[in-house]
Amino acid sequence: MAAMTHDTPAARGDFAPGGPGRGDSGRRSGGLGLALVSAASFALSGALARPLLGAGWSPGAVVGLRIAIGALVVLPFGLAALRGRWGLLRRNAGRIVGYGLLAVAGAQFCYFSAVQHLQVGPALMIEYAAPVAVVGWLWARHGQRPGRLTVAGAAVAALGLLLVLDLFSGADLDPLGIAWALAAMVGAAAYFLISADDADGLPPLALAAGGLVVGGLALGLLGLVGALPMVASLDPVSYAGATVSWWVPVLLLGVLTAALSYVTGIGAARALGSRVASFVALSEVVFAVLWAWLLLAELPGPVQLLGGLLILGGVVLVKAGERAVVAPEPVTV
Repeated sequence: MAAMTHDTPAARGDFAPGGPGRGDSGRRSGGLGLALVSAASFALSGALARPLLGAGWSPGAVVGLRIAIGALVVLPFGLAALRGRWGLLRRNAGRIVGYGLLAVAGAQFCYFSAVQHLQVGPALMIEYAAPVAVVGWLWARHGQRPGRLTVAGAAVAALGLLLVLDLFSGADLDPLGIAWALAAMVGAAAYFLISADDADGLPPLALAAGGLVVGGLALGLLGLVGALPMVASLDPVSYAGATVSWWVPVLLLGVLTAALSYVTGIGAARALGSRVASFVALSEVVFAVLWAWLLLAELPGPVQLLGGLLILGGVVLVKAGERAVVAPEPVTV
C-alpha cells in the first residue's frame, strides 16, 4: 500500500489531456475492479446494520463499533503513508477533524438512523443526492456557477427524490427517517468536498485513517457523557432466514464496510482519477438494493425504483456538466 501514497499526477490517476500511456490500460482495469469492490462493500452497511437495529442495538453503538474497527484496520496504512512527515498532521488538523466529524461519523450515524425508519434502498437513494448539494455549495460559497447541463441534472435528481419519497401517491413515509437520510446526504456532500481537496499533500490513506480515528473518538465521547445512546444486544440476528451471532455482522461492518471500503476506494481514485471513480461509486445505490433484496428480502416499490434511476441520471448529468462550470473572474493583486 505504501506505493499508492506518492503525490504525483500518475499516482492520483490524473493524466495529461493526451491520455494515459500504453501501460495504463491494465492499471485502469484494476482500478475499476477496486471501485466496484468499494461501492459493493459500502452498500453492504445498511443491510448488515438493519437487523442489529431491530434486535435492540442503537445506531450509535452500531456506527461506533463499525468506525472503531475500521480505524484499527486502516490506521497502520495511514501511518505508513505519512513516512514520518508528522508536520502534515499538524497543518491539516482542522481538515482531519472536520472529515472525521462530518464525512465519517456524521454521515454514517445519520444513515444508520435513517434505515431504522426507511428501507435501505430509499434511504441510500436520498443520501446519494449529495452531488447536487455539492454543486449548490460550490455555487453559493465559491461562485462556481453551474452550466445548463448541471442545472438540468439537478432538476432531474430533484424529481427523482420526490418519487423516492413517493409524495405523489400520498405514501406515509416516516418523516424522521427522511430527515435522517437528508442529514446523511449533507455528510456525504462533506465527504466529497473534503476528499477532493488534495492541494495540501496529505496522503489519502492518512486522511482516511485520521477521519476514522476522530469519528470513533467523537462517538465514544458522546456515548460516555450520555449524549449518544450506546445500547447493544447479545441476541442473535437473522439474514435471509439464517441466524448468526451478533458479532458476525459487527465484525463485517468494521472490516468490510469501513476498512475495505475506504482502502479500495482510495486505490480506485488513484488508478482511475477522481472523475471516473466518482461515476463508478454511483453503483453503490444498485448494490445496496441488491444487498437489501438478498439479505433482508426487501425492495423499493416501482415508483421508488424509478425515482432512484432519475436520481442517478441527474447525478450523471451534474457530473457531465462540471466542465461547463463558470469560475469566478480571477482577482488581480
